[in-house]
Amino acid sequence: MKTTLEELQAFAAVVGTGSITAAADQLGQTVSGVSRALGRLEKKLDTTLLRRTTRRIALTEEGATFLAHTRAILASIDDAEEQIAARRRQPSGLLRVNAATPFMLHAIVPLVPAFRQAYPQITLELDTDELNIDLLARRTDIAIRIGALRDSTLHARPLCTSRLRILASPAYLAEHGKPKRVADLAQHALLGFNQPEALNRWPLRGAHGDEWHIAPSIRASSGETLRHLALQGAGLACLSDFMTGADREHGDLVQVLAKETVDGRQPVNAVYYRNTQLAGRIVCFLDFLARRLEKSA
Repeated sequence: MKTTLEELQAFAAVVGTGSITAAADQLGQTVSGVSRALGRLEKKLDTTLLRRTTRRIALTEEGATFLAHTRAILASIDDAEEQIAARRRQPSGLLRVNAATPFMLHAIVPLVPAFRQAYPQITLELDTDELNIDLLARRTDIAIRIGALRDSTLHARPLCTSRLRILASPAYLAEHGKPKRVADLAQHALLGFNQPEALNRWPLRGAHGDEWHIAPSIRASSGETLRHLALQGAGLACLSDFMTGADREHGDLVQVLAKETVDGRQPVNAVYYRNTQLAGRIVCFLDFLARRLEKSA
């Protein structure tokens, strides 16, 4: 016979309130019902979870271990119910979203009018940072992060992937020529990042492997700054598709070294801390964003 939700709720409530009587009041059940549920649970587990005296209830070592699992199970059920409820009701309140400037401008901002029309009771607060932020310190509900994730304490939802290309303006190429080999980049002005240095490794294959570590002629903190520099003919830049689609379509930026470019895709993830109070707002925003980004990727 398997453990039931009623038994887990009774166990967690007794520990949380400190007595069977208080747990019964919290759960809206009888004292005898809660007591029987605890008895069934201990019998199924073949162990003592709580030591009961006339004055207090204390967890056994086995009880403390099982309590952690019990609370995780109950929290997971609460989250699932909250997410289903979020799809039935109209979410409302403040939702704080953080992203790097290019992603905010090119991927999120164009979707805001449609999102506001679908969820008029949600107030959006959009913030930009070029480096990863501390979500708790900045009181941020959702952060969009591009590239491999390192913080395992956060929940992540994949949204899409975006390809990197080496790009330059037609004016720059007309003046300086089009590089035919990766080694030709040494003769060109290269636009890169001031940090992190990993962003200055371009996905170009050759004798060096599948990455080419560039020495930038101009460094900037934002990919959007590099995009504008490339549009002005300042040099070549390695930029993500999500921010250059229109530029490439209109011919304002042209891909170079296409055959040498590794078709690597940058993962785009939404990260957030578990927060059941904001789950409705978070879920509807992520669902909305994921559906539209998947179509455009």
